[in-house]
Amino acid sequence: MKIIDAVQVHQTMNFNALIEALRDTFAKPAGMPQRQVFPLDSDENNHDAFAVLPSWNDKTIAVKAFTYFPDNPKKSTELASLYSKIMIFDRQTGVPQALVDGTSVTYWRTAAISALGSDYLARKDASTLLLLGTGKLASFMALAHASVRPITNIIVWGRSLDKAATTVELILQQRPDINVSVCEELKPAVQSADIISCATGSPTPLFNGDWVQPGTHTDFVGNHNHDRRECDSQLITKADVFVDSKINVFAEAGELLIPVEEGVFELSQVKGELAELCNAKVNGRENPQQITVFKTVGTALADLVGAQLVYQSI
Repeated sequence: MKIIDAVQVHQTMNFNALIEALRDTFAKPAGMPQRQVFPLDSDENNHDAFAVLPSWNDKTIAVKAFTYFPDNPKKSTELASLYSKIMIFDRQTGVPQALVDGTSVTYWRTAAISALGSDYLARKDASTLLLLGTGKLASFMALAHASVRPITNIIVWGRSLDKAATTVELILQQRPDINVSVCEELKPAVQSADIISCATGSPTPLFNGDWVQPGTHTDFVGNHNHDRRECDSQLITKADVFVDSKINVFAEAGELLIPVEEGVFELSQVKGELAELCNAKVNGRENPQQITVFKTVGTALADLVGAQLVYQSI
């Protein structure tokens, strides 16, 4: 059995191959029970958690396990808030094949899933990307979207201008051909963007949904909690909504669950999930004026694809 660390994951991965592997896998039958997230403390102010995400297809069985301790960085600069491992087994024999660093795979597959959604839902001529968020995932998100659309302009918004500037530099290191800048004012940036991608820890909406213009594709990955959300109800009610996985999003995503509680949206209004886009059971973007939302909370099947791709490449 191979032990594959984060360095090997980053050296092996590329978005073109990963996005196509995800498209192919999601278009075919697979097993993916609802992921299980277990709170580790009864105190509502403590968000420590442990999660298990199983999945399988005709080649591989996978299970990702991760711990989430959001206060870790406050305890020590050497501690991360999330630790993750993915174990994969041969589907035909059950033989263990590899233990893969899950944190690095998660960065790649999260960004790739958003880009795959964008490939179905963003306008073909989308050229301006507004990226909200400056964490470790941010540069991956920008580079992934730029791999599926002719992005010439990326605007990075963050509460810390220093972190936003660092994110700009990380993107430019990989794509010096793109104009990348720090967002100075959010409203005009939202109004001018063709794609808006959000990967933050914000518990409340990042911008006014009324600012989003016809033809815009929006993407939300940062929230996994039923009582938090990165976008407001105005956006949800005026957009066509798609999700990565109904079974997980309908259990966890405040972006949809809060409008449901308000009585302004029903889960039955969701147009489809990623598998249905990939196997053409539902249509993606249907006209240039359509506003689209793609809400993701992450899926075990995407973890399987990432780990499988790295394993096969080493």
